[in-house]
Amino acid sequence: MDCIKRRLLGMTLEQLKEAAAEAGMPAFSAKQIADWVYRKRVRSIDEMSNISLKNRNRLNELFEVGYKAPADAARSIDGTVKYLYEVENGHFVEAVFIPDGERATLCVSSQVGCKMNCLFCMTGKQKYTANLTANEIVNQIFALPEFDKLTNIVFMGMGEPCDNLDNVLAAIEILTAQYSIAWSPHRITVSSVGHRKGLKRLLDGGDYHIAISLHHPVPEKRAEIMPAEKGYPITEIIDLLRGYDFSHQRRLTFEYIVFKGINETPSHARKLIKLLQGLECRINLIRYHAIPSVPLEGVDNETMTQLRDFLTKNGLFTTIRASRGEDIFAACGMLSTLKNEKEKQE
Repeated sequence: MDCIKRRLLGMTLEQLKEAAAEAGMPAFSAKQIADWVYRKRVRSIDEMSNISLKNRNRLNELFEVGYKAPADAARSIDGTVKYLYEVENGHFVEAVFIPDGERATLCVSSQVGCKMNCLFCMTGKQKYTANLTANEIVNQIFALPEFDKLTNIVFMGMGEPCDNLDNVLAAIEILTAQYSIAWSPHRITVSSVGHRKGLKRLLDGGDYHIAISLHHPVPEKRAEIMPAEKGYPITEIIDLLRGYDFSHQRRLTFEYIVFKGINETPSHARKLIKLLQGLECRINLIRYHAIPSVPLEGVDNETMTQLRDFLTKNGLFTTIRASRGEDIFAACGMLSTLKNEKEKQE
């Protein structure tokens, strides 16, 4: 029976040292392997030319590099590309490449499906299936065809990053470590519904930016569209956030999808201002992308602008996120849902 080879892509330096030791190689080989996997982005161990043939053969017996190209892609007329990556057990997750002038952002997934089941999110309708491994998270980034153009990573794709924090933090270490590509943590944003334990660990772990999915300023009403409110009350999350410094390079953003008849009035805006009073943060207003069988509607541009101006006038720095990729199943989880359903039928 053939040995299932483990993947080097997604291993931290400490894990690569363990892999080298298992293959009978000296500890310093780990940095050589990291250089080939993360900086040079080779696809095979045979390409690691400064490692002896004997050691390459031993490494090959147990491991593979572990890059996996996207299985499919949908391209928008605005340049946005939604990539599908196949992960374990024939499932698919999405990563979205968003070019914008000199800035190019990749939206990365952390889970297959999601436990949070937000009413407005297609990923939640898939239900939770599995956490992505560090390999599956990092592969979305390093195997991206546009990798060399990337300037920013946002963990805002499928899943709740704080519900898979060990693997998300391993991926962030690989992105920011000197043995890899040494990105500044300020090029990385991690989004959360407010998973308290995971969020605290995330806040204590580094200076990456934080984005909180808020979407309603009244806890009882937030719970109607975000069941996670019952387990992770937004008031407790805000109290936690008040204990951290966001006045310098680290940025705190509250994501706020605007729904018609739900959260868009001046009354909602005033409650939002009161909720966040004294917290160094910004608001990112997001247009709602409809998903099947969900009785929610977005608002017109005038309402978005009025809400932004009201919040800004009253001391909350507020922006409107530009809608991208609307012609390619814009809502998160749509394309992977279609692909997963198709695979089940075949």
